[in-house]
Amino acid sequence: MRAVHFGAGNIGRGFIGSLLAASGYDVVFVDVNEQIVRLLKERGEYRVIIAGERQEEQWVRGVSALNSQTEQDDVIEAIASADLVTTAVGPHILPVIAPVIAAGLERRFTVHQKPLHVIACENMIGGTETLKQHVVTHLSEAGRQLVEECVGFLNCAVDRIVPNQTNDDPLAVTVEPFFEWAIEMKNTIGAVPPIQGAHFVADLGPYIERKLFTVNTGHALAAYLGYQKQYRTVQEAMKDSGIRESVEQALRESGAVLVKKHGWDEQEHRSYIETTIGRFTNPSLSDDIVRVARSPIRKLGPNDRLVAPAVQYYTLFERVPSGLVKGIAALLLFDETGDAEATALQQTIEQSGVEGALVQYAGLDNSHPLVVAVKEEYKKMQKEQ
Repeated sequence: MRAVHFGAGNIGRGFIGSLLAASGYDVVFVDVNEQIVRLLKERGEYRVIIAGERQEEQWVRGVSALNSQTEQDDVIEAIASADLVTTAVGPHILPVIAPVIAAGLERRFTVHQKPLHVIACENMIGGTETLKQHVVTHLSEAGRQLVEECVGFLNCAVDRIVPNQTNDDPLAVTVEPFFEWAIEMKNTIGAVPPIQGAHFVADLGPYIERKLFTVNTGHALAAYLGYQKQYRTVQEAMKDSGIRESVEQALRESGAVLVKKHGWDEQEHRSYIETTIGRFTNPSLSDDIVRVARSPIRKLGPNDRLVAPAVQYYTLFERVPSGLVKGIAALLLFDETGDAEATALQQTIEQSGVEGALVQYAGLDNSHPLVVAVKEEYKKMQKEQ
């Protein structure tokens, strides 16, 4: 079996590529990084370090690579003969790789119409559907029809912490032990692709929301509260008993929403929260706070990790969620000068106040109880700075 994977970065090598190789695929990485592509070609293997209580090493073998800029014809031919196409390139790169994927599909259809699955493993909701929309704009009318018949674009949710890192070996990558790869079966063509460690689900929605309202919510709180106390990493912030209690409180609140909405077992979700807290406190990882906290306007969105669970909590229980409110207030104080969104957010607050920022970016009505609560918490945090 052959898998063509776009993106040979840390997530691509340390998560998706390693699972595909373990599943028996010959993995062809496609990337623009000339050094990484060259080394993958020369070695055909790389090392993954699992940073748990004791470090373990895994060797990923049987891999190769192509440069998407200088070897585009070879990429097209690889897609034409592939059993699976995956990506881990970042949402903003999906439109960039769409033309070559479309060309690969057109080439494939001239040779055969065997089923193919495409899975975009991006940190976004509906990533594969988004990729499909970009791809079809580059297809012929006949190609679009054959895509509907022969190509299954499967949405997924991925979760694994792969921190920023610098290694002596450019191909080596350090990852946390925990991972989750949930793939929605809805658009499967024929049999589901065999992928070790992934689980296929009928409805991806609850899994996306569980990750967003637990991992992303907790990560954001630790980062924004840690930033206020000038900690450098999430791991340092989580050693602060006050920050840890605030994170746990917020996850109890978002967890109450998830249990109520999806009918999940409360004890099972509590275990998921405890596992998540353990991931944030893993001493073998170093998760930079500014990296986790960046893009605060996006993270303040009405459907994102802080405002969405807070609004739903208030709707379901008619109480203000104090833990989530702390996270939102801390986000509003994030003023990292190197982050364009942070600068824009601070300008909005200066011009329109906290209420104006919450109305503009979080979609909250000025009279919503959350606005009052966040404003009070914001003023309290300001005094403590």
